[in-house]
Amino acid sequence: MIPDYPELKPIELADKEEVQSYLELFPPDICELTFANIYIWREWEKPRLTKINGNLGVLCSPPDEPAYFLEPVGENKLDESISLCLDLAPRLSRLSEKFLGKLQGQYLIKEDRNNFDYVYLTQELAELSGKKFDGKRNWIRRFEKQFKSELTVINETHLQGCLELVKQWGQDSADREEQAGQDNHTGAAVRAIEEALLNFKLFGFSTMAVLINGRVAGFCLGEKLNPETAVVHVELASREFPGLYQFLNRECARRAWQQFRYINREQDAGLAGLQRSKLSYHPHHLVKKYDLSRP
Repeated sequence: MIPDYPELKPIELADKEEVQSYLELFPPDICELTFANIYIWREWEKPRLTKINGNLGVLCSPPDEPAYFLEPVGENKLDESISLCLDLAPRLSRLSEKFLGKLQGQYLIKEDRNNFDYVYLTQELAELSGKKFDGKRNWIRRFEKQFKSELTVINETHLQGCLELVKQWGQDSADREEQAGQDNHTGAAVRAIEEALLNFKLFGFSTMAVLINGRVAGFCLGEKLNPETAVVHVELASREFPGLYQFLNRECARRAWQQFRYINREQDAGLAGLQRSKLSYHPHHLVKKYDLSRP
């Protein structure tokens, strides 16, 4: 049971039903606010839960930035609740414009571009119609001509193949980060993806895997964010099959997320290459996010 402020507790699988009860009443726009996302990143973000004036509060303490609260989930005494949050942490972060519009107090607000979510029209990603998607369609044609693939939803027989792909991706990504002199966050991402895979049924994820020669070459994991939007937490593909990423992206839009109008593909974390990739799919809009602190 989630305690009342100022007590906090580390997130556990047993908190899933209580957390989701808040999120169902107040569907979020930001990718961070799903139980699965908070849980799978717990080793890095160190999230702790509390109830503040009847709202759900999530305090995160990652090693690479100041501690922060996510936006409280609920609508009870929000300005008072924010003041209480700021007694424990220097800021609230990843705040949506929708949430900020509910506040009346005076705050210092700072745009957080690295954490903007990229949101796409599902139909556009499924069809890839028009000149702006010529390059994507060309990659997919090359892939389909060169490789024979099979699409399937993930079950227990695919888990080992998925985990092997994650391990290989982690090694390759860490090597690239080291060569570029970048901070290495790959280890945390690998652990988060492994958690997502090992608990995909418990989280109720929609899934898709691409098999080539009987082994997992790529997969995606995601879930409902709000009534109109799916959020893709993981999309991973082997680089040894050119065009596989584009193929996987299209097929997941066609098969896994077809009931949603939008697909939230999360943020670029300030990585130039990831930003170029996400922009190349022509997002319908970005979900802007902000930091909030006392004046």
